[in-house]
Amino acid sequence: MEREDPIEKLERQQAEKKSNGALKGVMIAMIVVALGLAAAFAYVLTSKNKLVDELKIEKQDLTEQIQALQSDYENLSSDYDTINAQLDSSREELAQLVERVKKTEATDRAKIRQYEKELGTLRSIMRGYITQIDSLNTLNHRLTEEAATARKEAEQAKQINTRLTQQVEDLTGRVTAGSVLKAHNFVMYAYNNNDKITDKANRVVRFLVNLSLVENELAERGPVRVYVRVTDPDGLLLSDGHGTTFTFGGETLDATASREVDYQGQEVDLGIYINNVGAFKKGVYTVNAYTTQAQLGHGELLLR
Repeated sequence: MEREDPIEKLERQQAEKKSNGALKGVMIAMIVVALGLAAAFAYVLTSKNKLVDELKIEKQDLTEQIQALQSDYENLSSDYDTINAQLDSSREELAQLVERVKKTEATDRAKIRQYEKELGTLRSIMRGYITQIDSLNTLNHRLTEEAATARKEAEQAKQINTRLTQQVEDLTGRVTAGSVLKAHNFVMYAYNNNDKITDKANRVVRFLVNLSLVENELAERGPVRVYVRVTDPDGLLLSDGHGTTFTFGGETLDATASREVDYQGQEVDLGIYINNVGAFKKGVYTVNAYTTQAQLGHGELLLR
């Protein structure tokens, strides 16, 4: 084996040492870079997770705000159909908004911001509803008070102007609307062939129902038809053969007889004859008078 030259050996050893040092430096540099990248990755990952957590909290807060507004809408009501319909529409929008928020990822910031704007709009709309309801309630209260005052004044004026001294007799139906006609002086008579009043059943040939339509400035002017229904002692309705019917309280009724008068707001006296009945029985006959709007009076007549 050939012996290596000492100088060449030394040069070779120095070259190897230099090469190993350079390699070690590269390795150290690579380790430093790797550690730096790992630290940067960990920082980015931590920041991302923190941001995601914050966005989830923000989404949850938005959901709770929407649900709170839902509760406010549920507790809001009014006496007005138009506003109630609008409230129902806004409640439906809120319900849909809740579902859209639930289906949206917290990281979709554009949609979350959009939902926040929609929530703000619905809040503003609700404030408008509250203001509108308060205004309408205030107006309704004022109009109610004014209407009550007007009714009181109208009643006082009516009492002063008409100076009524007689009470409406035997009314079975009282009406509250000032425009509905009323009657008094309600009475029924039985007549014989000599046109004299009698209470003998075997002498009666016809009945006469008298009544007076009272003065009423609020009632509609023009022709008014008054209907009478007379029942015999057996409760059967008498008929004059004309087959007259009328509508009262949503029901069609048969009438014994009727008469039309021209009513111009002043008191009107009228009589309605009941003929063509035939034989009259002994006992109590009952009569009721009507217009199509109200029952005017009630009376009885005893035939012996």
